[in-house]
Amino acid sequence: MIAATAQVAQNSGMANPAAQLPERSPMRSSIRFEQPLNERMRTFLRIEFLYQQAQFHAREPADFSARAAISSLLDITTLLGRGDIRADVLKELDRHAEILSHYQRAPGVDSERLLGVMEDIVNLKRRINKTGTQFLTALKESEFLSAIKHRSTIPGGTCMFDLPEYGYWLHRPREERSAQLEGWLNELTPLCDAVAEVLWLTREAAEPTESVAHAGFFQHSLDRNGQYNLVRVLLPSVSPYFPEISAGQHRFTVRFVEWTGVEARPRQVAEDVRFMLSLC
Repeated sequence: MIAATAQVAQNSGMANPAAQLPERSPMRSSIRFEQPLNERMRTFLRIEFLYQQAQFHAREPADFSARAAISSLLDITTLLGRGDIRADVLKELDRHAEILSHYQRAPGVDSERLLGVMEDIVNLKRRINKTGTQFLTALKESEFLSAIKHRSTIPGGTCMFDLPEYGYWLHRPREERSAQLEGWLNELTPLCDAVAEVLWLTREAAEPTESVAHAGFFQHSLDRNGQYNLVRVLLPSVSPYFPEISAGQHRFTVRFVEWTGVEARPRQVAEDVRFMLSLC
């Protein structure tokens, strides 16, 4: 994965094109809430989430973790079967590469790290092209996975009595299961890595700015000439509030509500709320 990217203002001029390339930061002290503004970005976010979930559970030894990894794997294949996600990812990589190329001679930019980002994009494209358009064939033609996917539509449909083969596989040695899971996930890795990179480049394209939601409500009109993909709201991890974001083609709103526990509905915040906002 990449160590840095340029803060590019392809949408609203929020980032300084001459700024140094920022380091990747986990921002552990903040909670990030994101709202996609188009179907492509919505699909990318779901793939990122499912792939992270699959990777996490694939590393865990428990049988139920293996089940969770398989479930995420099958959900990814379902998403990738809708439309040409592969072509969408390649287009996004090309778009970001073109944007970044404009900053090669800009003052203040770390050219070495910028070239590293652009090289990573080239490598990601090469890996995707190497897998070809039929990269899902092995997963789709697996009778083992197909049986699990078919039974997964039924609540509790993958129990031992429903799928004894699955139950037997779950009791195989951990090393054997892990190797099989890794092999299946490797079929998806080039595309999923590219999706993760597109999302990171998108997020880094806009510098967060401080905003205020008066009486817990914030509304913003989007520039019709802008190409916005994502709204990001960042709050301190200790914040008693969380945002409910709704977005349309020309504007979005953020309504902050107060957490009151799982037994009660969240309450609309009455006071002003300061938060960090990124339009990517």
